[in-house]
Amino acid sequence: MSKPITFVTGNAKKLDEVISILGSPFTRQIIPKKVDLPELQGEVDEICIKKCEEAARHVQGPVIVEDTCLCFNAMKGLPGPYIKWFLERLGPEGLYTMLEGWDDKSAQAICTFAYAANAHSKVILFQGITEGHIVYPRGPRDFGWDPCFQPDGYDKTYAELANTEKNSISHRFKAVNKMKDYFNNDSLEQDS
Repeated sequence: MSKPITFVTGNAKKLDEVISILGSPFTRQIIPKKVDLPELQGEVDEICIKKCEEAARHVQGPVIVEDTCLCFNAMKGLPGPYIKWFLERLGPEGLYTMLEGWDDKSAQAICTFAYAANAHSKVILFQGITEGHIVYPRGPRDFGWDPCFQPDGYDKTYAELANTEKNSISHRFKAVNKMKDYFNNDSLEQDS
């Protein structure tokens, strides 16, 4: 029997969203644990790998971590992995205002999950990207930058979409599905 996988997060809403997306037939148990990990700087993949390695040292078993980016194309990918700090300081309205001087309001929402079987194993990445645009915030303000990100092909922001609809198109959905496929692969060796 496989060991439970520890999802290192302190964000209950993110945990709920991941569990909802995983659904069935996901056979592994996911248990949350809040661990204070260092806030790293660098490129997305590099940040996720280092974050997962540090989490695996703390957990001493199978672990996943997640990192989310919001990349403005006009700003060559910024704020990217630093979106958390921009959102805390500026709020959704400020994120929209950052693009005031640009005609290009296009953006990418990127979610990367990193998995390690233990502190000595190689980190595996699962990434999902959703193209969209930054718009003046609309909808509930209870989940990050959702009010100002409108995915391409939709006339609603993430915040305005029903959870089931958002969870079927989002960057997190795409990353979680890749992770789910990996874990549901019959040839996958069991965690040691």
